[in-house]
Amino acid sequence: MLQKVHPERREEPAMREVLDGRRRGLSALLPFAGPAIVVSVAYIDPGNFATNIQAGARYGYALLWVVVLANLVAMLFQSLSARLGIVTGYSLAEVCRENLPRPLVYVMWVVSELAAMATDLAEFLGGAIGLALLFHLPLLVGMGITAIVTYGLLLLEGKGYRRLEMTIGALVGVVGLSYLAELFIAPVGWKALGQQIFVPNLPDGAAVAIAVGIIGATVMPHALFLHSGLTDRRARPRTDDERKRIIRLSNLEVVLALSVAGLINLAMVIMAAGAFHGSHPDIAKIETAYQTLVPLLGGAAATIFLVSLIASGFSSSVVGTMAGQMIMQGFVAFRIPLWLRRAITMLPSFAVVIAGVDATHALVLSQIFLSIALPFPMIALVWFTSRRAVMGDFRNSGAVSIGAVLAALVVLGLNVVLLLDTFGLISL
Repeated sequence: MLQKVHPERREEPAMREVLDGRRRGLSALLPFAGPAIVVSVAYIDPGNFATNIQAGARYGYALLWVVVLANLVAMLFQSLSARLGIVTGYSLAEVCRENLPRPLVYVMWVVSELAAMATDLAEFLGGAIGLALLFHLPLLVGMGITAIVTYGLLLLEGKGYRRLEMTIGALVGVVGLSYLAELFIAPVGWKALGQQIFVPNLPDGAAVAIAVGIIGATVMPHALFLHSGLTDRRARPRTDDERKRIIRLSNLEVVLALSVAGLINLAMVIMAAGAFHGSHPDIAKIETAYQTLVPLLGGAAATIFLVSLIASGFSSSVVGTMAGQMIMQGFVAFRIPLWLRRAITMLPSFAVVIAGVDATHALVLSQIFLSIALPFPMIALVWFTSRRAVMGDFRNSGAVSIGAVLAALVVLGLNVVLLLDTFGLISL
């Protein structure tokens, strides 16, 4: 079984109490909580805002089942990513470096770095758009503020990973509470919602494209790399029984954290359906959604919408930068200063705005590149977690492997459909 030693890993006393069986129940989860909460940010980033708004505005509650399906796939793959890190002590990028041919490692590194930059484009622009609309600022000024705030948040990691995890958790809470408030403001047809949420339905070809966008943008490449590395910060298991205990706690955290993220995504679609479906079904841009919310539901609803967007943009941009650092360190064992990483990943965003490219169009293009990059970490994760040489007795069971392969084929197939439609090779 592949494994390495981490003498620098810090073990909290509470973690040892859990592994020794002296802490049980919910109190046992708390010392190990954090990685899935951080990763959950990837599932409520500004890219999800745009897709969910389109789904709710155009089709009401008809595509809620797609959000549920996407969340289940996300839970499966994030649990596999965490398992890989817990069992081996390596991140997914490091496992690739240790096991794959060197040319393939370099290809995966370059693609993954570009994917991290494409991810940050969506996240960074989302936060900046929210600031610009809320405070009536030029977009470039909003981008500058976003850059400063996210860099400040990243510096918290130097004071201990717990501070940064708690801050990100608080921002996730802001997004969640914002959409909880929106559900009390926007009209909701609860009966129709209950009838459609678990019933697969694709009303027309355009609905297929939106469904593909929802699923294809949910399993993000950087999130798969990040989760496996974040587990490295926890206690080092000394026995297989301790590994089993940590894996169980990790799976529980994944279910809880991604359930919250899934509920937030559902709330986004429900809010858009209640606010726009009857009168403004063609809304597709974040800016237009905000401007339309003011006369429809009032200034409070519009302001809450922007606050949630800003919190989402800040937190997801921080997480994207963390993932970029982990990808570089894992694939090529090289680390650059945090300020330089932050500057590099945000440069494409400034270039897009200065060049006069529509921000929402840029978000769409970034998602297309993520679709191209996604097969690399998904296939690698399923492959490595199924191998005894890497995972030992903790390799996937036959049922989990089959489920992961089927889920990967669905997600990757839908991404292929999205790409073919984008380039005009097919028409949905």
